[in-house]
Amino acid sequence: MASLTAARRLVVKIGSALLVGPEGLRTDWLHGLAEDVAAAKARGADVILVSSGSIALGRRVLNLPAGALPLEQSQAAAAVGQIRLARAYEEALAPHRITAAQVLVTLEDTEDRRRYLNSRSTMETLLGLGAVPIVNENDTVATDEIRYGDNDRLAAQIAVTVGADVLALLSDVDGFYSANPREDATARRFDVIERITPEIEAMAGDAGSGLSRGGMKTKLMAAKTATQGGCAMVIAEGSRLRPLAALEAGAPCTWFLAEGDPQAARKRWIGAMKPKGEVVVDEGAEAALRQGKSLLPAGVRAVSGRFGRGEPVAIRGASGAVLGTGLIRYTDAEAGAIAGHRSGEIAAILGYPGRAALIHRDDMAI
Repeated sequence: MASLTAARRLVVKIGSALLVGPEGLRTDWLHGLAEDVAAAKARGADVILVSSGSIALGRRVLNLPAGALPLEQSQAAAAVGQIRLARAYEEALAPHRITAAQVLVTLEDTEDRRRYLNSRSTMETLLGLGAVPIVNENDTVATDEIRYGDNDRLAAQIAVTVGADVLALLSDVDGFYSANPREDATARRFDVIERITPEIEAMAGDAGSGLSRGGMKTKLMAAKTATQGGCAMVIAEGSRLRPLAALEAGAPCTWFLAEGDPQAARKRWIGAMKPKGEVVVDEGAEAALRQGKSLLPAGVRAVSGRFGRGEPVAIRGASGAVLGTGLIRYTDAEAGAIAGHRSGEIAAILGYPGRAALIHRDDMAI
């Protein structure tokens, strides 16, 4: 059974209605959340916060009317509100000596492999340095065609991207119900959902609060993305102070169980890709790969095919056997130029600094 306290990497999604009330930013609530984040980090967990709230904050400053806004007004509100949102998290986490980092993404960033790898690398580096990334959709530039539209699905994609083992959706409901509990007194809450069946999907409704855009259907979509990526997900009511501590103490919630673990799910995903090219490695590099190490340019004998950065390539051993598939960090031209050279020579060869590994161990399925 999944649990919050056992999470090594935790993604928490915060909705607008939790963070922004009728009087503006709920500062007490945010400082309580910061205490929860500090507690999680103290026990060794990495934490990423996916936070709505920029439009809700910005529209108050700009005196925009309640209700749906035209796209350009939403983007203007986001531009104003995002500054306040980032500052609020920075001020809440600072007393705990935790550095907050702002990461703004769009749907394109996770659909394009190059942007996906850049986002993943940036967040991995931030987590390695002890920072807490505060992720939000980049509403100021995203149009309807390139939007997630809700942060439930964005949070699930971020969880899969960084290999999180738990995703917590803090919501205005305390779990997944057989029907809308506000309309049906007989609706029952599920404590655990082991598998998302068509029957479960049929129970999801669209009801959301006045400030949030996501309903239960989007949460179920998020659960499918997360669990298939090896990440357990929990839906919990988040309005109380110290919402994560309350969840750890046994507050009502619904857990969606992961299908395997994040690393295995990622390996399956990479292994199922069709290679765009291949790299041939020497005996030393082959032995290193079998020990779980990254592929460095020095161990590459040959490069073939046409591929861009972040695309899948086959990894072939010196004997000719295919060892596996990996997402390469260079284009075919760049990989060919640095093949057989040490990582310290990359800048001199390409004319700009590059990454030490041609294919990182986390981006390959051997």
